[in-house]
Amino acid sequence: MSSVSLKGGEFLIKETDASQIFIPEEFSEEQQMIAETCRDFLKAEIHPRLDEIDKAGSPELISSLMDKAGELGLLGTAVPEEYGGFGMNFNTSMLVAEVLGAGHSFSVAQSAHTGIGTLPIVYYGNEEQKAKYLPKLASGEWKAAYCLTEPDSGSDANSGKTKAELTEDGKFYKINGQKMWITNGGFADIFIVFAKIEDDKNLTAFIVEKSFGGITMNEPEHKMGIKGSDTRQIFFNDCMVPVENMLSKRENGFKIAVNILNVGRIKLAVAAVGGSKGVINHAINYANERKQFGISIGRFGAIKHKLAEMAIRIWTTETACYRAGQNIDDLIDSLTASGMSDADAKLKALEQYAIECAILKVNGSETLDYVADEGVQVYGGMGYSADAPMDRAYRDSRINRIFEGTNEINRMLVLDMLLKRAMKGELDLLGPATAVGKEILSIPEFGMSDDEELFAAEKKAIKNLKKTALMIAGSAVQKFMMKLSHEQEILMNVADIITEAYIAESAFLRVEKLIRLKGEEAASLQKDIAQVYLQNAVAKASMAGREAISAFAEGDELRVMLMGLKRFTKIEPLNTKDARRRIADAMLAENKYIF
Repeated sequence: MSSVSLKGGEFLIKETDASQIFIPEEFSEEQQMIAETCRDFLKAEIHPRLDEIDKAGSPELISSLMDKAGELGLLGTAVPEEYGGFGMNFNTSMLVAEVLGAGHSFSVAQSAHTGIGTLPIVYYGNEEQKAKYLPKLASGEWKAAYCLTEPDSGSDANSGKTKAELTEDGKFYKINGQKMWITNGGFADIFIVFAKIEDDKNLTAFIVEKSFGGITMNEPEHKMGIKGSDTRQIFFNDCMVPVENMLSKRENGFKIAVNILNVGRIKLAVAAVGGSKGVINHAINYANERKQFGISIGRFGAIKHKLAEMAIRIWTTETACYRAGQNIDDLIDSLTASGMSDADAKLKALEQYAIECAILKVNGSETLDYVADEGVQVYGGMGYSADAPMDRAYRDSRINRIFEGTNEINRMLVLDMLLKRAMKGELDLLGPATAVGKEILSIPEFGMSDDEELFAAEKKAIKNLKKTALMIAGSAVQKFMMKLSHEQEILMNVADIITEAYIAESAFLRVEKLIRLKGEEAASLQKDIAQVYLQNAVAKASMAGREAISAFAEGDELRVMLMGLKRFTKIEPLNTKDARRRIADAMLAENKYIF
């Protein structure tokens, strides 16, 4: 499988075969059991105590729950077996992140510990550092936090002012500075701290133990949501860190931060899927129970539309997450088979699919926000009550569009990374973009394809979405050259079109694979989901495309490009109302999200 996987970003210019992607229906029995353990843990330990967790505002409760998660092995999924972890593959650790994503504040604490807190040591630690820290982090005996953000450096992480100064005897780095928004700050034993040595241009990373001293902190922050997650400002005052606690090498901190963010982004996306499934289940139950005008509100078309649209977004996001997760796994396998170390292979694979990670972070966080918002609406007045579950879901979801790089930054990164790879010769964007330029000047083909291939018309529509992105990106690059980065609105428009193409393609590949596995009848609702999603995707791409083109083209160029846009965003109409009703009715009949 690995030999045929596309490179990161290559989906934009190449076809993917359904046999190449992994779909959640293929999870093994063992993986399903791991997911069940996570569900049981949430049910027993977290969900009955959500109010207590939110109100406690003290680190002790979350810390003790983390201990319980550690006993079950839920903190060691991505830690190699030789250091006391389970050494699970990437998609299995994604599955754990998804299920625990329904754990509100707890899931934030857990993912900060297992992700940004532990992975820098897994990927960049030397043998001594791994042996010393990973067993305790995997068991939960020690908790981890990640100290990157500062009051004046958020999205621009490398501008941090925290300093590390080598002592005269050359044995310690003395760290001074202030960090903010530090998750798990109040109970962490280990901090991954980023600081600058002398006048270095780039940050350096250090493993700092709380016991080193010189560490003080503010009270927990009062936040809009995730109130039970311990978030603080942390101050380092002459904190003495042994030189052997430098992580990786000097000035490699920025690279560590960027690569760890790639993991954080895709894991956040899949955790948002888990959170969304929790919300839609509540909404379906409520729609069945709540009666108005003598019947359940779930019988009304307006409510069915909402429930179906929630399901469509959840299912398509989930599909794309595990597609990308498998790409990462395949590349890790092929790199380790060629002799690369496990840690280096993981880093290389995550770097390779950084574009997909950015796409998914945006898509996942916006899916959860949409689902939580519509969840409140399904509940009506009760949705606004703090005694009903939607209040917490709504407030907790909002941070995800800011975490792990804001969605605006991630949108701009999508095209930025694609263009950088094209300039390095890693991706051929120029050839396809030139071909699209010629195509819009040629006479269009009339009539539908008579191809017998499954979903031929839909695949053509998806291909046209990709052509739309290539057409606009190609013209924008010619027009603005190196100044394109200043045209943030255009970058975001193009990123939205690329995202719609990636998610829609993932959806149809999953349906196609399902049909091959189980037959057309068994996949009929999934087919409805993919079809409705594609209709929406084309409409969104048409609007984003019009905005982008109108922002820089004029005269003949404007006319030709708008003509091209019209051609590329043509799609056969679909009765989306009936398709959504079929999706909603099936869930209401089972009283739960069934996909």
